[in-house]
Amino acid sequence: MKTYLSVACFFLFVATSLAQDRITGRPWATRSEVIAQHGMACTSHPLASQVAIDILKKGGSAIDAAIAANACLGLMEPTGSGIGGDLFAIVWDAQSKKLYGLNASGPSPKSLSLAYFQEKGLKSIPSYGPLPVTVPGCVDGWFSLHQRFGRLPMRELLQPAIGYAETGFPVTELIAYYLQASARRFAEQPHFKETWMPGGKAPEKGDVFRNPMLAQTYRLLADKGRDAFYKGSIAQTIGAFMQEQGGFLSAEDLAAFHSEWVEPVQVNYRGYEVWELPPNGQGMAALQMLNILEGYSFGPQDFGTARHIHLFTEAKKLAFEDRAKYYADPAFAQTPVAALLSKEYAASRRALLQPERAASTVSAGGPFSNNTIYLTVADEAGNMISLIQSNYRGMGSGMVPPGLGFMLQDRGELFSLDPQHANVFAPGKRPFHTIIPAFITKDGEPFLSFGVMGGDYQPLGHVQIVMDIIDFQMNIQEAGDAPRLDHQGGNSDPTGAATGQSKGRGEILLESGFDYAVIRQLMQMGHSVGYGLGGYGGYQAIRWDPLKKVYYGASESRKDGAAIGY
Repeated sequence: MKTYLSVACFFLFVATSLAQDRITGRPWATRSEVIAQHGMACTSHPLASQVAIDILKKGGSAIDAAIAANACLGLMEPTGSGIGGDLFAIVWDAQSKKLYGLNASGPSPKSLSLAYFQEKGLKSIPSYGPLPVTVPGCVDGWFSLHQRFGRLPMRELLQPAIGYAETGFPVTELIAYYLQASARRFAEQPHFKETWMPGGKAPEKGDVFRNPMLAQTYRLLADKGRDAFYKGSIAQTIGAFMQEQGGFLSAEDLAAFHSEWVEPVQVNYRGYEVWELPPNGQGMAALQMLNILEGYSFGPQDFGTARHIHLFTEAKKLAFEDRAKYYADPAFAQTPVAALLSKEYAASRRALLQPERAASTVSAGGPFSNNTIYLTVADEAGNMISLIQSNYRGMGSGMVPPGLGFMLQDRGELFSLDPQHANVFAPGKRPFHTIIPAFITKDGEPFLSFGVMGGDYQPLGHVQIVMDIIDFQMNIQEAGDAPRLDHQGGNSDPTGAATGQSKGRGEILLESGFDYAVIRQLMQMGHSVGYGLGGYGGYQAIRWDPLKKVYYGASESRKDGAAIGY
């Protein structure tokens, strides 16, 4: 009995002491929104946000500022990003009043086959080492965005990151924590120590860190353009290193790569158009969840109730079954996008949901006919960009090409080795992807550019932000700081067998801030409830107010970031 009382007292304590006494807004909000007229930048590092604002003040577009900030984050937050990884973006172009989507995710090596893994007796692709390495798409993504929407020269956009890489910057608390964890994993990998362990140890909070090798790489990009990475000396270095390590990624793979402009997909949620990118990413899972949840009414008083958490979790289970079965590179598999996002299909899936009981067995629908960084920037002209970029599994594969200052991604781990799976490995194929940017419009005008980093969690984070703002009527800072929930279990593995069915209720993971009475009620409904550490993402957002003609910016407390406007 004593144990249960202590748990109850703990939840009562955290529910009433999330922040110092605020006289406005929700009690968990860490601060008010940032409000500005001319431009706004929200990133996961204050120095990167400042660089983005500097670029805007020089006359750069929101896209220019985002590229400059992303370059800084590859240096300052290498535990979640870098030019060894991929990039996705949604751009609102104020002139054409249209959204544009960019898929800058790279494919698998063309010389690697499914038979190789089968001959080795592997049931899954390893998390680290040379085998999960795919073509890095980030740099081509920068240049594709810049060619279409840029104003300032690329040299000017990369100069702030070059300067910080050469002269140094102080490492923040959270990044120091992750760098030290990465050092424990990768210290014995070639070239890791010389890049990220000056003096033989990983940086601590407040240490001034430099990466002169990355500075030189950025200078090559500034001087010679994207071909320096995909056809020049950088490509040759990567190809030779991967061959030396027993890998398959080659200079030829890099030379053949180009990003793809894609049409974003959307659903209408209570009068708001919520936009994501189509597969090979997982953004559609958020839209499928919203379609299911639209059939239930929610008000501000419903946030954090057992009904809210239960319905959210059950919608997630249904959407993730389809995610596991259907989402893959559209060049290799036909994902039934229109059918999956239809209101009729959502209604049929909603009919499977038990309002008072957790489902133990869930199947995919059909058949049909056929650690990460996130940033967002808005400029004075009304252009906005929602950009997400990462290496996967924090720093990536552990493969650090000599003299370049960055690590290669391990996205190939997300391929399935099941020949019947839509996401099965194939040469030159893009893997299922977890990183997803998002955007909301209303009546044909921009409303919110946002994202929530965090692997498989990202669709769940997106849906919670949408509900927090639209259903629970929070401002965008409150929505970011509000306690979050996750659900682990069900068919949420895109590399598993293509059965389209999972068994078991899984487990709801809750941040502090939810009432113990709610937890007890969820358990009575058949849910298992627990905790998770650091798995609730990291959010940035910019909202445009067309009446007051101002931007609102938000950056949540789970990261070291900042929203800055001018």
